[in-house]
Amino acid sequence: MRTFSKIAPSAMASFPCSKSRTGVCVWPGMRQLSLRKNLLYGFMQLLSMPFKTVRGVSRSLRVSKLCSITSTSSSLQIELVPCLQDNYAYLLHDVDTGTVGVVDPSEAVPVIDALSRNNRNLTYILNTHHHHDHTGGNMELKARYGAKVIGSGVDSDRIPGIDIALNDGDQWMFAGHEVFVMETPGHTRGHISFYFPRSKAVFTGDTLFSLSCGKLFEGTPEQMLSSLGKITSLPDDTNVYCGHEYTLSNSKFALSIEPGNEELQSYAAHVANLRRKGLPTIPTTLKAEKLCNPFLRTSSTEIRKLLNIPATADDGEALGAIRRAKDNF
Repeated sequence: MRTFSKIAPSAMASFPCSKSRTGVCVWPGMRQLSLRKNLLYGFMQLLSMPFKTVRGVSRSLRVSKLCSITSTSSSLQIELVPCLQDNYAYLLHDVDTGTVGVVDPSEAVPVIDALSRNNRNLTYILNTHHHHDHTGGNMELKARYGAKVIGSGVDSDRIPGIDIALNDGDQWMFAGHEVFVMETPGHTRGHISFYFPRSKAVFTGDTLFSLSCGKLFEGTPEQMLSSLGKITSLPDDTNVYCGHEYTLSNSKFALSIEPGNEELQSYAAHVANLRRKGLPTIPTTLKAEKLCNPFLRTSSTEIRKLLNIPATADDGEALGAIRRAKDNF
């Protein structure tokens, strides 16, 4: 179903938000083996609390644990699917209708395995940009399931198997969930991000990473600055689902140019602890990124001093200098 309409970009920041997650780990979809677990599971069903599922089983990513985060804001489940060396695809499952989508399938086999575990079909493939490590599974998944491919209208000639082309400000419906499309160029000229306001989730591909941003292959620092500004205009409790597990290495660079940032020090320690346990660092939140991500902190006096960025330089120039330093780190 192709349903979308134009919205004003400024309207995207006005959606009401509340705390979206807790630290409670549960195991939905598994047979309970004790009375205690049965009672807990029944109680949670009684409260009708949907689950936003975060799973990882990739050896190359060292994501070896299963952990589910409860959410009361949406009926959308989000499951991490590790692909290739460090990519994440994301399975989206609407529990009310059974509609399933996948964001940025680098390869088909891990996605097929994840779908098969739950006996699910695939309805949609959402691509943030055309790079092969985000679209490599498109054609096999489309042939197997008959899924519709959704991507950028700017990049319609570079998205394999595209059926539905969306542009900046378009509103599209994934089952009963509104999805707002933001053009976020810089990494590539046709990059887009998908924002699900009810689920407080944004899929940023290779535009915004935890503690970094994408390399500027086809864009300028000013374009990336504008794109990051669109994303950070969303509510602070928005969960950010990016395309790669880069956070640990990103934290080392971030600390090298802003060592006095206490929030960053704490977050970097948290990230290191997660990776030691084989857990993903994604999703992150916009609140955490604003406090710690150097590409969102271009006015930081400490960063500018350490990178010799003049006080008179604008934020675009500062972002370009930070990106060059990161490329050479």
